[in-house]
Amino acid sequence: MKYSLPAVALAGFAALAVASGGSLLAGPSLQTMLVYLAVPILIGLAQLVALAVGQMNLSVGALGGFVAVAGGRAMADLGVPAWLTVLGALALGAAVGLVNGVLVVLTRINGFIVTLATMTMLTGLQYQVIGTATVSDYPLRAFGSLALFHIPVVFVLVLLVAGAVAGFLRHAVAGRRMLASGGNPLAAKLSGISNDRSLVLAHGLSGLLVGAAAVVTLATAPGVNQSIGGDWLLASFAAPIIGGTALAGGAVSVTGTVLAAFIVRLVDVARAQFSLDPSWVSFVVGAVVLGTVLLTQRRRVAI
Repeated sequence: MKYSLPAVALAGFAALAVASGGSLLAGPSLQTMLVYLAVPILIGLAQLVALAVGQMNLSVGALGGFVAVAGGRAMADLGVPAWLTVLGALALGAAVGLVNGVLVVLTRINGFIVTLATMTMLTGLQYQVIGTATVSDYPLRAFGSLALFHIPVVFVLVLLVAGAVAGFLRHAVAGRRMLASGGNPLAAKLSGISNDRSLVLAHGLSGLLVGAAAVVTLATAPGVNQSIGGDWLLASFAAPIIGGTALAGGAVSVTGTVLAAFIVRLVDVARAQFSLDPSWVSFVVGAVVLGTVLLTQRRRVAI
């Protein structure tokens, strides 16, 4: 996995560049691809921190959509400044994530069920906020077009976020405790680590990263409406799982998640370039995720 993902990413990018006659390497095309890679990386990281403690966050898409439309409405209808909207979106995402974590700890119900319930509630709230309208007249969109030598600023910021997540999980005490809780909760408890605190922190960070994805969506999408976040759930699992993160918890790969998100994005580029049926693209991505899980389980049994 350490060398296969970079090889697949490089080979896939080279193949698409050749197939496009080199147009993929042109500045505007490369900038567009990187812009729309930012959100898949962030939602993959949001799922990764939940998987780190052996949990799942099914509310990724619903939360992201709700935060995005709420932020769009706040700027377009209420005149809220862009900087305040960004802070509010991050705070709202983190708050809902913390609620998910607290509910898991207090009820002792699996995070799968808890986040499934909050996903349903947030989907309803998203519709209440936006209805059937599309909001696009807000100032944050200007930030999404900023680029340095055709490298989008939002993409650079997302890479910095990925680096911060990797550093937190590898070097911060709280991050290492999260991985310990996910890898072996009993051993972590005997070592004096609070598994409950790790669960709440993981869900809170997951929500914060979803809030960041909503901000990027506000900055880069043509507008926000009821459909925002509807296709995020599979992508949020695909990137970390293909990238080497364990479903059972305790083992993550931030670099692998970023590379896997890039590979999935290449599949989308190929779909657009060759006019492929979107349903087949979803089928392929789902099959790859399922195959990765099965191979990981077989390898674990063999060991």
